[in-house]
Amino acid sequence: MIRLSCFVISTVGLSAALATADDWPQWMGPHRDGRWAETDIVEVFPTSVPKDESGVKLVWKAPIAGGYSGPAVAGGKVFVTDRVLAKGAKNPDDPFDTKQKVASIERVLCFDAATGELLWKHQYDCPYQISYPAGPRCTPTVADQKVYTLGAMGDLYCLDVRNGGVIWSKNFPQDFHAKVPTWGFCGHPLVYKNLLICTVGGENAVAVAFDKDTGEVKWKALNAREIGYSPPTLIHAANRDQLVIWHAGAINGLDPLTGEVFWSVDLEPKYGMAIMAPQQEGDFLFAAGIGGAGVVLRLDSEKPKVSVVWQEVMERDGNTPKQRGLYPVNMTPLIDRGIIYGVDQPGMLRAVELRSGKKLWFTHKPVIGREEAEDYKGASSGTAFLVKNGDRYFLFAETGELIIAQLSAAGYQEISRTPLLKPTGTAFGRKVLWSHPAFANKCIFVRNDKELACFSLAR
Repeated sequence: MIRLSCFVISTVGLSAALATADDWPQWMGPHRDGRWAETDIVEVFPTSVPKDESGVKLVWKAPIAGGYSGPAVAGGKVFVTDRVLAKGAKNPDDPFDTKQKVASIERVLCFDAATGELLWKHQYDCPYQISYPAGPRCTPTVADQKVYTLGAMGDLYCLDVRNGGVIWSKNFPQDFHAKVPTWGFCGHPLVYKNLLICTVGGENAVAVAFDKDTGEVKWKALNAREIGYSPPTLIHAANRDQLVIWHAGAINGLDPLTGEVFWSVDLEPKYGMAIMAPQQEGDFLFAAGIGGAGVVLRLDSEKPKVSVVWQEVMERDGNTPKQRGLYPVNMTPLIDRGIIYGVDQPGMLRAVELRSGKKLWFTHKPVIGREEAEDYKGASSGTAFLVKNGDRYFLFAETGELIIAQLSAAGYQEISRTPLLKPTGTAFGRKVLWSHPAFANKCIFVRNDKELACFSLAR
């Protein structure tokens, strides 16, 4: 994984004031790598608490509406997006129904990080016509006193962090003739130097770079049948920055300043569900998705090109388990010392060797709260979000529980768990909470479809 360094600080493009160890100014943290650098964090949760009550201190809660988007924390503020049904409107009974257009309002909300006081909100009409229409998917991105938000139907806003004033905006379907993906726009916007890079769609516009201050289009690149759901991802190889764009047909390496395509490798997941952010460790790059489509690439050390180390191709019947690898749905795996840790599509946390794809172990416990056999069918698309803090991991499960665990090639060792919020979403007949939390100010900030909460994790 890309480590904390002067290089990363410059390439992510966040101002020094915002990109501190105490902030979580975008999806998966300051450097989009799932690493939380703060120290003096709780080592075990108290156990002598009433059932269903959290073993960590609640700092505050604030009411919000529906959404999968995680919060971002920067400069003493918390930013989150949600969606409110218009008066008299109703979601389809079938969450997969995309024929109905549902009158809705999307909102960008800004709270005081210390108190939970609502400081400002920006809202706009946004009729929904997507599968699982709970709300926005993308975590806000905060940089240089601006917050960038992307809604489920393709509304991109650059807002002033001080008051929510609109600095510039785009609508992807209108401005680029982009088709709204089945599950909405999900590619968390990436700030790189003076650019804001997004996955958009439309002709030669799978990836689009905007001037982050004005919204002017600086470059467009790539065509694809579907743009998928994977966010723009920055890596460093061959002594240069490379932008990785994984759309529903291929994984691609680009020049982040110009959009020039350096390399491309076919990688087609089932249902167009290219979701995870490709992950780098050293000279290796990993990406995989539902249906058994996965690849590990070797990054050339001298030129921006790649070679395939191992690859699996999507099974058309979708029922044949792969002998190697793991294939996540809603989360991005982490790589640590040559081991990939991630939630495989059937719903278990799995460990896999990066270079070979060899499966090492699995457990359902950190995902659904109990152990099950490997062929268990009741945890499809199971989700837990992983964040590394020091030598241990914090896992936020779809059950609404926060878990502390040790992960290694030898196995999963659960240290402690505590409930935080109730799952308010429904998927495949079970209640789920599918939102990546933020870790900042020695706290965890987490949301469901009813409330945003801050819990202290200070030791």
